[in-house]
Amino acid sequence: VQLVESGGGLVQPGGSLRLSCVASGFTFSSYAMSWYRQASGKERELVAGITNSGGTSAYADSAKGRFPISRDNTKNTVYLQMNSLKPEDTAVYYCKVRYTPYGGGPMDYWGKGTLVTVSS
Repeated sequence: VQLVESGGGLVQPGGSLRLSCVASGFTFSSYAMSWYRQASGKERELVAGITNSGGTSAYADSAKGRFPISRDNTKNTVYLQMNSLKPEDTAVYYCKVRYTPYGGGPMDYWGKGTLVTVSS
């Protein structure tokens, strides 16, 4: 299982970024995917999640209405569109899948993260 995030960077308050996470090593279309973030000195927190089909998504209060999550199962990619960014959105953003290997139990797999910095 491999997850590779991209799309982070420096953006001004009010700006937008689109994060991408490309997955490999498992049947992407069979698994829900999530985005988390971790700000410096804080615990990692859930931002948004999406079901395997993309039909249902859920959001942290901080992300509702600003950070739509989506996926393209033909590209094995999950996206996080980040709009109306605020300085408090500054964090490393991680992609996660809870994958169950054949004969084993579920395990969480994480990407290495992509840094988003919101600053003027």
